[in-house]
Amino acid sequence: MKQGVFVTTGNNVEGYHITEYLGIVRGIVVRAQTISQGIRGAFSSIMGGNIRAYEEVCEDARSQAYTRMVEHARDKEAHAIIAMRYDATEFAQGVTEVLAYGTAVKISAAQ
Repeated sequence: MKQGVFVTTGNNVEGYHITEYLGIVRGIVVRAQTISQGIRGAFSSIMGGNIRAYEEVCEDARSQAYTRMVEHARDKEAHAIIAMRYDATEFAQGVTEVLAYGTAVKISAAQ
């Protein structure tokens, strides 16, 4: 079974010391909405408010990018990822890159 990896937006993991910095890890997903999501989103945008169809696309892309980032950290045998962030760039209408990134580190329990 693979070990868990702590992930935090902070610069440290409470109760632990960083023993080694392993470098930047990332997960990248390029996602396009489905035709159904595009139609539902376009209709919802006319009505105003939260656009659930677009929200689904974004949340799925973030989740996959996060998972890929953690896998990258496991490949480096990291115990944690600090300073984790998301970024997104729209390449074309309805096509977006979502990036999850942070710094992979090894940690040990604080004494």
